[in-house]
Amino acid sequence: MYIPRAFSVDDRDKLRDVMRENGFATLITHDGKAPFATHLPLLYDGENCGLGRLTGHMARANPQWKHLAEGVEALAIFQGPHAYISPNWYQVHPAVPTWNYVAVHVYGTATLHEDAAWMGALVRRLTAVYESGQPVPWQVDLPADDEAQRMRGIVGFEIPIARMEGKFKLGQNRSPEDIAGVHRALAGSSHDGDQALARFLEREGLGG
Repeated sequence: MYIPRAFSVDDRDKLRDVMRENGFATLITHDGKAPFATHLPLLYDGENCGLGRLTGHMARANPQWKHLAEGVEALAIFQGPHAYISPNWYQVHPAVPTWNYVAVHVYGTATLHEDAAWMGALVRRLTAVYESGQPVPWQVDLPADDEAQRMRGIVGFEIPIARMEGKFKLGQNRSPEDIAGVHRALAGSSHDGDQALARFLEREGLGG
């Protein structure tokens, strides 16, 4: 990923926060002929494993798990808040439009899992994470035969993280007045994505 110095983020805690808060990722591999991408939820686990690891599963009918089985390096992309930025929000001119965004790229080689116990634990953990905001969280409680059949239809994997890089393009190369103007416009927008980026600016100390 192209990362100008002003936008480079090496703070592992910040990168981990982005991954945990934006767990629906894009997993990219290459089969030797062309890149291949799958959009799927990934769980980040940072305990007792270096930079951490990602875990997830995909449909057995998805050929990408065969790329992982061959030991090719995978790239997982986590997209944080992003928004269009108008030159009208700047104090310093001339200026041009741009797009500000938060992205984390994670690289590693996967290990596949087809063991029913491992797969069952992963599915229950994923469900618990994404059901946690529900008034009455749904529990995985399927008949044994049904669960076994569903497990045969997916392949699990974990990716120990070899390296990761973060790009927070938030206008850090602009003047304080321009940054403040962008924050005001985003915070005052009716668009959820704009407001999410405004909150992220505040978290980064760029809230004007």
